[in-house]
Amino acid sequence: MSTDSPATAAQVLQEASRRRTFAVISHPDAGKSTLTEALALHAQAITSAGAVHGKGGRKGVTSDWMELEKDRGISVTSAALQFGHRDHVMNLVDTPGHADFSEDTYRVLSAVDCAIMLVDAAKGLEEQTRKLFSVCRHRGVPVITFINKWDRRGREALELLDDIQNILEITPVPQVWPVGNAGNFRGLVEAADTEQFLKYTRVPGGTHEAEEEAMDAAAAEAVEGELWPTALEELELALDSGPGWDPQAFREGKITPVFFGSALTNIGVRLLLDAVVDLAPSPDAREMANGDHRPVEEEFAGIVFKIQANMDPAHRDRIAFIRVCSGVFERGMNVTRAASGRSLTTKYAHTVFGAERTVADICYPGDVVGLINATALRVGDTLYVGKKAEFPPLPAFAPEHFAVARPKDISRSKQFRKGISQLDEEGVVQVLTSDRRGDQAPVLAAVGPMQFDVVLHRMEHEFSSPIVLERLPYSLARVTDAAGADVLNKARLVTGEPLTRRSDNALLALFGDKWQLNSFVRGNPDVKLETLIATAD
Repeated sequence: MSTDSPATAAQVLQEASRRRTFAVISHPDAGKSTLTEALALHAQAITSAGAVHGKGGRKGVTSDWMELEKDRGISVTSAALQFGHRDHVMNLVDTPGHADFSEDTYRVLSAVDCAIMLVDAAKGLEEQTRKLFSVCRHRGVPVITFINKWDRRGREALELLDDIQNILEITPVPQVWPVGNAGNFRGLVEAADTEQFLKYTRVPGGTHEAEEEAMDAAAAEAVEGELWPTALEELELALDSGPGWDPQAFREGKITPVFFGSALTNIGVRLLLDAVVDLAPSPDAREMANGDHRPVEEEFAGIVFKIQANMDPAHRDRIAFIRVCSGVFERGMNVTRAASGRSLTTKYAHTVFGAERTVADICYPGDVVGLINATALRVGDTLYVGKKAEFPPLPAFAPEHFAVARPKDISRSKQFRKGISQLDEEGVVQVLTSDRRGDQAPVLAAVGPMQFDVVLHRMEHEFSSPIVLERLPYSLARVTDAAGADVLNKARLVTGEPLTRRSDNALLALFGDKWQLNSFVRGNPDVKLETLIATAD
């Protein structure tokens, strides 16, 4: 760091060591948003936990701030929550659960240092969970496992651990063990202290922390009978079948610590939150695009992993979420945008808690800061001070669903163009244009059809320009060049649809299916047709 920095390298390292930046990943309906709310409750960041649908007079969950999320009871966009726990700063980035919004989740995983993998006790490892775990492994993000809904009927604990071992090829190491089968949840015993039983009493509605009573082994057996020795035997069997706890193996993705509980009734959540402090890694040197690593004590550098408009309906502004990767971020400092080399002043900076904001005067590695109305920024941008830094690009998915968007009211054309442009910048959909259609009838490209529902809702309610969507009969997109475009146009393979151009100026050819694509490739092997973007598989 430079000598005129407000913090020394030692101070930055100390502050970074207090940060835990993590995400919760799961299949839809595994309880991800409920767990996010429970973690905030146990950290005393909120006074009562909300319900996913806000049922029974309960408020909605803090991380689901968008009206569409409240209406449907699912997360469709990521949200950041910052709170304190045990003298640590916790940066929890909530993620969408539905597979149609995987791209947003994958971006979030590039901005965290650890992930909590949520597993439904009855359903076990579901498809979306497996995919997201694979991304964590690819990106080197260590995973803590929380087996949720143990207060409901489900599978055997040892059977679930076998699935984790065999399907994910990672060794589960239990840190706690349930006393009582799924659906008959009596309490927990910690692997490090099998002479103590933690018995829980549910709080009606799960709005507050469950009452926790610690008792010794003799009292536990007196109260729970055979359930107590059975739990100890199962725990011993689970521990004996693995290598035991090893912090280095955890960080290398070879083992995953396992916890049991119920997010809805706030049982076992405190132990999980403590584990994030005790086990999850703090920010470390981050790899850059050129293969070098930028130490956390170096001057400021950060990456834009999300852009969101209209979080504050009263102001209709735009916020760029930046993960601080190194150094000290100070509100008002001048930073350089790596993509353009131009300077940017960070006057309006906030930390966020759901939709709520607090002015951020200073942030350290691991923190998430929101820059308000920094219109030049795009998802994946690197910002830095001093020595140039540029982090690897964030992943994008190959779209599989396409639709033409048109305004219902042509007098709202200005609002239509503004809304479509904003949704493209946020990555809600990819927006494709062509000379024939112009900007009044762009093609929207999506990973999943639910993204179109988000577009319809936000265009009407946020941008005051209701739209109609005309679905197109394509399922594949490939990037080509000018020479390839000439061949494609002459072959007339893009029937009824001209070649489209993405906002990054890439030329995209659309194909109806893989057979049409393969047929063209066989006849034109020299034409450039590249994905250049990842897939959700």
